[in-house]
Amino acid sequence: MNEAALPACERDVWPIALTIAGFDPSSGAGISADLKVFAAHRVYGMACITALTVQSTLGVRRVEPVEAATVREMLACLREDAVPAGVKIGMLATAGIVDEVAEFLAFGGVVRERVVLDPVVRSSSGRELLDREGVVRLRAELLGRVGWVTPNVDELAVLVGAAPLEREDVPRAAAELGRAYPGLHVLVTGGEMERPDDFLLLPSGESVWLEGSRVETTSTHGTGCALSSALLCELIAGKGPEAAARDAKEYVTKALRAAYAVGRGRGPMDHLFGMCMG
Repeated sequence: MNEAALPACERDVWPIALTIAGFDPSSGAGISADLKVFAAHRVYGMACITALTVQSTLGVRRVEPVEAATVREMLACLREDAVPAGVKIGMLATAGIVDEVAEFLAFGGVVRERVVLDPVVRSSSGRELLDREGVVRLRAELLGRVGWVTPNVDELAVLVGAAPLEREDVPRAAAELGRAYPGLHVLVTGGEMERPDDFLLLPSGESVWLEGSRVETTSTHGTGCALSSALLCELIAGKGPEAAARDAKEYVTKALRAAYAVGRGRGPMDHLFGMCMG
């Protein structure tokens, strides 16, 4: 069989992306969800697990962080083998893991503009997913090494040390974060606001609200993970900041619309809605 006769997925060379995040057994969020998003965008995914969780669509019961030394070893092993085109960072669990990831980014060879941080602080059910010292280390060591941060409104408040924020507070808080970390793109997700618009702030100081539409579904677990992973894929594809953010948001909206019931709680979106599986 000649190359032209092969399906596209068999003859293409996919770029590599690395996800550094926790493991969700229900596959709605974390490592397994990131890998599905990568595959949907024709990106090959590698993974470094930072924590094991006991959870389902009904919520998180327990979190067991991986030893920071093991995370260091995993990242070093992967770096010796291949340099990814980009890195997505999710749940980090402890201050020690935050430090190891910051160290990896300092010498990993990945350009800052293709490093996306989803600053997971707590689960939607209220379980703490990054300890207090970890938040301190994230501010001190990690935010200056990433090109993008994608907090929701509550996470943005944690990052800037503010009281709970309303929609009208978002531009000011995002600007405060941008001033503290020159070169950082801030994409504040608005899925939890009355109007699900996202706010994008560029390092230049330019900003724009990205309008969204509400999708009526209970399959909303892991939307933040999916958005940040899709954003990374769009950046790897060479898109500019605003186009990448808009297309990532559109992907999540379509995945929410295509979702079907999984489990008895807040299920996952359909990450692979655009793929022909037959």
